[in-house]
Amino acid sequence: MKMTTAVSKFVRATLLAAPIALAPAISTVVLGGMGFGSVSFGAAYAAEEKAAEKPKYKTKKSYSLRQKIYKKFAKVQEKTDAEDWNGALEVLKGIESGSESFTSFEKANLWNYFGWIYYSLEEFKPSVRYYEKVLAEEQLSAALELGTLQTVAQLKFVQEDYKGAIKLLRKFVAKSEIVGADIYVLISQGYYQLGDMKQSLENVSIAVSRYEAKGKVPKENWYSLQRAVHFELGNNKAVIKILEKMVRHYPKTTYWKQLAGMYGQVNREKDQLHATEVVYLTGGLTKEKELMNLAYMFLGQDAPIKSANVIRKGIKAKQIEETSKNLEVYASALRMAQEVKKSIPIMAEAAKKSKKGDLYARLAGVYLDNDQHKQALDAASRANKRGKVKRPDQLNIIVGMANVNLGKYASAIKAFKLAAKDKRTKKSANQWINYAEGELKREKQMTQ
Repeated sequence: MKMTTAVSKFVRATLLAAPIALAPAISTVVLGGMGFGSVSFGAAYAAEEKAAEKPKYKTKKSYSLRQKIYKKFAKVQEKTDAEDWNGALEVLKGIESGSESFTSFEKANLWNYFGWIYYSLEEFKPSVRYYEKVLAEEQLSAALELGTLQTVAQLKFVQEDYKGAIKLLRKFVAKSEIVGADIYVLISQGYYQLGDMKQSLENVSIAVSRYEAKGKVPKENWYSLQRAVHFELGNNKAVIKILEKMVRHYPKTTYWKQLAGMYGQVNREKDQLHATEVVYLTGGLTKEKELMNLAYMFLGQDAPIKSANVIRKGIKAKQIEETSKNLEVYASALRMAQEVKKSIPIMAEAAKKSKKGDLYARLAGVYLDNDQHKQALDAASRANKRGKVKRPDQLNIIVGMANVNLGKYASAIKAFKLAAKDKRTKKSANQWINYAEGELKREKQMTQ
């Protein structure tokens, strides 16, 4: 995984702080924006815990710079204050040429400056090399040693040397009396990149548990990492629990979408619908497929009017195309919501756009149920002309009934006889034939 130019610039702006002459304290190290897979993990080490939780250093002999050495470093500081990194490097090289008499601590500060300057020039390999020289010196303050361990570890992240980064961070943990939760997250990120999900989960869980045990909300990117690891391990229920925390503390549309998807994975249909509806209400569903899926979910949970409203609004916003299929679902939702009159023109439009006659056949049935018998016969005629009707026997029953209601008994008998040829409707068709023949006979008797 190679860093993009934008990521490189971001890391450069946030990774290191300048060494401070006479007091080379821990560099403020932040690793961010490196795009680990599909998850953005963001800042991995930041001093956000209380003072009592910040790393403490085991008692170690203190060292200091001599005044004349301090003055040499002050010249470097002048260049860095002006962001003249090449000028600063030249001054450092001059200092290095006369460093034979430097104490180990003074050399450590010299190498520390070299590492920082090379980093500022985006020359990471020499930067790491000089920071490693810092760690090789015997006379190190605890602050400088621990700060350099963090710095080199995170530079190794930039170079994708995750094993090396983890090794240094483990050393940091061993040397620091109290380790911030952020360090465990960074270690977890390293294991994630190496594909060691077990170790990754163990470390990020330490960080999350520490915060939650104190009633604090873990950082968003910690939850993201923990969720990603559980997902890789196939722990769907654990993923859901984490996402439920994320939508509570960091209520973003993308997390609600992910939660809805995970509910679907474990067959929690009602919860899936509720989560998807939240996404919809916040404007997070804009694609036709997403909106129609929500409409189907509402139908599945006996909420047809909500289904119809989703489709209606989607069509109005031109997010849902008025295809035959979409209009058919819309009309069905309205009928299920007892809005039959509103459904009829929509079903008619759906039938008109269909290449098959089956929708016209269904429309004929709707017309019949609504006592619109002439329209039922017209729809039935269109269905037969278009063809590909799934149940022509049922269509013939509809034609027969419409004709009976219009008093056209001869036409009705003809249709019922066609329906009787299908064993599925033979019994009912014969009953209608008997009824129509009786009515026809009675009618003839009345005209005689």
